[in-house]
Amino acid sequence: MTPTGALILLVPVLPIAIWASVNDMKRMKIPNNAVLALAAVWPLLGWLAVATWTAWFWGFALMAIVLVAGYLLYTTGTFGAGDAKYTAAMAPIFVGADILWLLMLIAGCLLGALITHRIMRGIPAVRNMTPDWKSWTERRYFPLGFALSGIVVFYLVAAIWPQV
Repeated sequence: MTPTGALILLVPVLPIAIWASVNDMKRMKIPNNAVLALAAVWPLLGWLAVATWTAWFWGFALMAIVLVAGYLLYTTGTFGAGDAKYTAAMAPIFVGADILWLLMLIAGCLLGALITHRIMRGIPAVRNMTPDWKSWTERRYFPLGFALSGIVVFYLVAAIWPQV
């Protein structure tokens, strides 16, 4: 993906990612409208972000593959339904990505989101500003939308910077 292509995608993806993250931390649910909005970004703007039409079409195939994988993880209780749909909606953005770099980004964002969430949960001022957020009291589940949003945003931001 070119830096210009990444910027084209980042403009609509960033507010959607914030929306999904806040909703997931507040209600432990990613809204379907956020998933649909993110899923619409690829058909509308993805062709501007990638170098070839083949890559653009592969984005749709990747979306379908990740949706099936997410559904299977949902049926085993490993993944939430919203997480599975949100992951599928963001999957086309990673077409052509260096898989090793992407896996390191995923690991870093998952760990970073978990640590950040736990730190924020322990700060009384933050808890007082957001007393109705379910993710503060939920002990069994983690708001994965927070981490997923970080993955897609950091990926696009990294793609904008020129390679050194």
